[in-house]
Amino acid sequence: MKIQPDNQKFTNLYRRFLYRVAGGVILLLTTTGRKSGREHTVGVQYELINGCYYGGAADGFRADWLENIQANPYMSMQAGKTRCRAKAEVVTDLAETARYLDYRLRKQPLLIRKTLRTAGLKGKLDQAAWKSMQRRSGW
Repeated sequence: MKIQPDNQKFTNLYRRFLYRVAGGVILLLTTTGRKSGREHTVGVQYELINGCYYGGAADGFRADWLENIQANPYMSMQAGKTRCRAKAEVVTDLAETARYLDYRLRKQPLLIRKTLRTAGLKGKLDQAAWKSMQRRSGW
């Protein structure tokens, strides 16, 4: 079962008060639509690693926000109280992505297991599984 939240309602709630409780796990990412040219804001799971924000796309390259970033890498974000504008960089290296997923699994095991199972990953959750999933999904 895939849950598609109402992005506008979630965005409003996040900006009003949810950032206090969800700000360490979810950030608001605002991209420019690759087709419409309009701003789109979504909640994205993330990790702050060595001063850089890394967002995870459970849908791989099919995620709309990721396709928008590939078309126009300039975006804005809010993680908790922190707001900024930046130029995003899509990570495509399989080894680097596998390290990121290992990191997330160690830090947020229940959340990441559920997310990966929902995305279709079965069996043992390790670097070989990440690479296999990345190849199958076109990451």
